[in-house]
Formats: sequence, C-alpha cells, structure tokens
Amino acid sequence: MENLVSHYGIWSLLPPLIAIILAFKTKQVLPSLFAAILVGATIIYKGNIFVGFAKTIETYIAGSIASKWNAGIIVFDIGLGGMIGIIAKSGGAKAIAEWLGKKAKSAKSAMVATWAMGLAIFFDDYSNTLLVGTTMRPLTDKRRISREKLSFLTDATAAPVASMALISTWIAYELGLLKDAFAYIGFEMNAYEAFVKSIPFRFYSIIMLGFVLMIAITGKDYGPMLKAERRARKTGKLVADGAIPLASKELTDMEIKENIPLRAYNAIIPVLTVIIMVIVGLYINGRAAVLSGNDTALINALKETPFAPSVLRQVIGNSNAAVAMMWASFCGSIVAFALVLGQKILTFKEAMEAWVDGAKSLIIAIMVLVLAWGIGSICKDLGTAKYLVSVLEGKISAGIIPAAVFILGCIIAFSTGTSWGTTAILMPIAVPLVYQLSGGDTGTILFATIGAVFTGAVFGDHCSPISDTTIMSSMASASDHIDHVKTQIPYSITVAIIALIAGYLPTAIININPLISLIVGLALAYGVIKFYGQEVEAPEFMEEITSI
Repeated sequence: MENLVSHYGIWSLLPPLIAIILAFKTKQVLPSLFAAILVGATIIYKGNIFVGFAKTIETYIAGSIASKWNAGIIVFDIGLGGMIGIIAKSGGAKAIAEWLGKKAKSAKSAMVATWAMGLAIFFDDYSNTLLVGTTMRPLTDKRRISREKLSFLTDATAAPVASMALISTWIAYELGLLKDAFAYIGFEMNAYEAFVKSIPFRFYSIIMLGFVLMIAITGKDYGPMLKAERRARKTGKLVADGAIPLASKELTDMEIKENIPLRAYNAIIPVLTVIIMVIVGLYINGRAAVLSGNDTALINALKETPFAPSVLRQVIGNSNAAVAMMWASFCGSIVAFALVLGQKILTFKEAMEAWVDGAKSLIIAIMVLVLAWGIGSICKDLGTAKYLVSVLEGKISAGIIPAAVFILGCIIAFSTGTSWGTTAILMPIAVPLVYQLSGGDTGTILFATIGAVFTGAVFGDHCSPISDTTIMSSMASASDHIDHVKTQIPYSITVAIIALIAGYLPTAIININPLISLIVGLALAYGVIKFYGQEVEAPEFMEEITSI
C-alpha cells in the first residue's frame, strides 16, 4: 500500500487551522482564507514568502477558477442569481411567500416545508442548497425565522440526501470508489449492490435528517441557534448586528415595482424549469458520456432500454453535474425573462437590470467559494488528509475501524472542506484495512466501514467554514457565513456523537442490526432536543415579544 505519510508532516495542518481560527476570530472569511493559502504556498515553496504570494494568486486562486468543474459552478451561480433577481423584481418571490404563508401559517410549519423541499430536490446537493435557500427565504423571513436557521435547514438536508439517493450526481463517484476498493482486495461484488447495502449504515446522514425534522416540529433549539432564533422572533432581526450576509442587499432588499400583479407562477415556473432541466441535462450529458465510452454492455442497454432504472442510474452517474446545472440556470433565466416580458410586468431594460443585480449579489459568495477551492488545493498539495490518515493507520483493531474511520473522516472533511476529497483518501485505505484485519469479513463490518467513510465526509460538508456546500448554504440563505457555521456546529457534533455511540461502535463490536441502531439514534436525538432544547416561542418569551 502507498506510503501515506506526507513529507510536510504536521506542518500540513497549519493552513486549514489558520483559516478556521482566523475566520472565527475575525468573522472575515476572505482575508482568513487568503492568509491560509499564502501560508500553505510559502511552506510548499520552502519558506519564500514572495514566491508563495505569487503562487497564491497564480496557482491557487486563478487555478481554481480555471478548473472546468469550478468554472461551471460559478456560471451556475451567476445564472441562478440572475434568475432570482428577475423573480424578486417581478414580485414572484413575494407572491410565492404569500401563497406559502397561507399554507405554512407558523414558524414550525414553514420549517417543516423547508425540510420537505430539501428532501424533494434529492439529485444534487449544490442544486438543493441554492434552490431551497432562495425559494424558501421569503417565507421564512415572513415567519421571523433567522437566516442562521434557514441556512441550517438548507445545509442539513442537502449532502445527506444527495449522497444516499439512488439516482444523483454523487452516485458515479461513490460507485467508482467502491469498485476500485473491491478490485484492490479481490472482492467480487456489484458496486451498486454494495452502495445500497451501505445505506442503513449511513448513521450520521439518516439521523441528521430526522434531527432536522424534530427541531422543526418541536420548535425547540439550543446553543447559539436558540439565541439567533429568539433574536429573530423578538426583534425581527433576521441576521445579527454586524453580520455580513453572503447575498448582498441588491437582492435581499430589492424593491418590487409598484402596481404590478403578484403572481406566484412567476417564481414557480422558473424554479421548476431549473429542477427539470438539471435532470434532463444530467441525462443528456450522461448519455453522451456513456455512448462515447468503452462499456459495450451499458451502451447496448442504453439503446435497448434507455429509461430502465438500472440504466438511468448509470447514465446520471456518468454525467457532468456542473454542465447540467449551467444549462438549467440559464434556461431558468430565459423563462423568467419570457414571463415578465410576456405579461409586460417589466420592460426589457428593467428585467436586464434585475438579472444583473441578482448576479452581482453573489459576488462575495463566489469569491469565498474560489478561495475555499484554493485552500482545498493547498491541503491536497501539502498532503493534509494523508498525514491525518497516517496518524491512525496500523494502530487500530478491526472492531473499531468503522468508528475510527468515521472520526477521521469528520476531522479530514472539517479540516479540508471537501467531502469528495475525504472519501477519495479514505475509501482506498479503509476497505483493504478492514478486510485484512477482519480476516476477509465481507459482512456487517465492511458495510459499516463504507457507511462511515461517506458520512464522516458529509459531516465536514455541514460545519467546515471552508466547505463549498456550507458556503453555498450561507449564500442561498443570505446568512452571515461564520454565524451559519457557529450555529450549526453544535447540532452537527450532537448528531455525530449519537451516530458514533448508537451506530458505529455497537454495529461493529457486537454486530447489532443497523435498523436498531437507527431507532436508538433517532430516539437519542429526540431526547437531546426534548430535555436540552428550549422552545423558541416559549410562553414567557412570547409575553416579552407582545409587550414590545
């Protein structure tokens, strides 16, 4: 097995630590990320800060933008931001908020609706965060739900759903990792079958989805989130004083043109267009990729039964999600233009100005995203994840591998901000390691380890300030990024601890049925909320509000 000890050793931990500590200390994400990249580049170039500065700009910032995938995500953000600008200016966003407001008449029902929408957009975590956050924001604003809570609801239902969905943009990547790991140990098993068998062991992801619903239904919170929610209910301040939302006031405070009809379909139709076009785009792009490949059996299956479930999974799994999302966001923009021009709600000039304002509103978020990708590249070049793995490798027994892998995955994903990078590092190590130490066991302990790799990575997506999905959740919800991270971390850690003690430890050590672990885990999650949480709208607190 490849020697995973990075020659940078403990120094490889310095850049992510600097980024995280500075971001929390200063609440300024951009300079914190830049400083971390500069330190990392200086380490790589043997302490020469001048070369390090040059490479920070040239390689790690410009280089991040040059990546086709990253550029695609930026274009998607711009297109979607522009579409949302038109929707807001035309009154469509306000109309859908009023319509949803009639259905969701309380903060609790608004949160449940947001959770349900998060589950409905299962095919991609990026699309999920941006569509759920931007669509539900007018409703949650109306119900005085803090932007921190909206970003939590958005973030906590994105990666868990997309990473477990039977058809999603994650599927090909996950299957590829499993296929390669099985080939390494000489284990013959269909990768998709292994993927499905690992789902009951995705303890963190499944318990988190239940935890979010419980928080919404009970109306209880704890820690920084409770403070944020009570601030929003009591004062109407959706963000804290001094907060810097990742969506500018050009979008969140956009004035609606006077004397225009408020029609919900002016928001619903463009959003549905984006959702449908993402799915269609994934199929078209994936189909082209399959037909240009060398898998004769899959090509024949695609020609004979193009819409069979097994074929669809393979086709969507082989697609380029960034390309599909670019197509979708600009189709949504075109539809939004057509609606407002056709109804003469806005002139072409007004619609174009609204589109530009919507796109401009995300510039800070895009800058943060680019720097987050830059620090991800720095961590890769320094071997941060490999160094962390080397600390545990060879020092654990088979019985605790799932728990150890989950903890290590959480640490790596939090430190590097990349869930896919974490799984790429851990899966080729964890599967052969558990196979060897367990004497060739291909049962519970193997699938528990696979589940631990994937969900440890998802944890990082939920609370790392340098994770792209965490940033995009803040962006879509117009929340201060650090406030989002600070309020979500206690919840993510709570669920991670429950997943560990109710799931990965007993499942591997005493071979308990994973369904029992899930039931116990969900019960523990409810217990934490019931006994530790406090009602945001407690009677004595509501008296304070009504007296203001």
